[in-house]
Amino acid sequence: MNLDLLAVGPHRDDVELTCGGTLIKAVDDGKRVGILDLTQGEMGTRGSAELRAQEAETARALMGVHVRENLGLPDAGITNDDATRAKLVQMIRKLRPRVVIAPAPRGRHPDHRRTTELVRDACFLAGLRKYAPGEHEAFRPLKLLHVIAYREDYTKPTFVVDITAQFERKLAAIKVYGSQFDGLTQAGEVYPNGEPLYDIVRHHAAHYGSLIRQQYGEPFFTDETMEVADVTSLGVSTF
Repeated sequence: MNLDLLAVGPHRDDVELTCGGTLIKAVDDGKRVGILDLTQGEMGTRGSAELRAQEAETARALMGVHVRENLGLPDAGITNDDATRAKLVQMIRKLRPRVVIAPAPRGRHPDHRRTTELVRDACFLAGLRKYAPGEHEAFRPLKLLHVIAYREDYTKPTFVVDITAQFERKLAAIKVYGSQFDGLTQAGEVYPNGEPLYDIVRHHAAHYGSLIRQQYGEPFFTDETMEVADVTSLGVSTF
């Protein structure tokens, strides 16, 4: 498959909420983009797994994402054991993403936290030829990013992606999940402040955008120090 970018989320709609704008921007730039949902969301209070599958496909098409897969792990029961790692390894080797986006290292939902650890381990193990040999050759992504939208409480973003031109399409993709979000004031890692959920998403994106002096943005964290080739080309005015 040789994807340029793969976003991994524990549940259908997690990716749209956190990094949907970044995925749309990559598609706009001609990159091959994929989404991997780890569960079918069968434990969700609202809707059903079948309805969420339909919503996920509609959102994929709206964003222009090239491929969307589902690993079929148990909702509210994701574990980072050897069998689960091997299953994710096979998918990584199949899709061969250069860059992988995982959830924030911290999360309110246990599936979110466990997904982060699972993705990091599987990305490394996927490069070991003798580990879980199968249909696809060993492959290791170049870069692992953590999207920390709504979870800025414990660390500062390493960088923010300008999604000003993509934000309305991101919001439209989120609204596709009407079974999950219509009429709500919170969802996933989005904490309530009394406003409709869709307004909160917009306000958070505006906050992240302000950090880079743009209208809307999405924040990311990396463990590695970022390289700068030319300090005179750095963006974001100090004053």
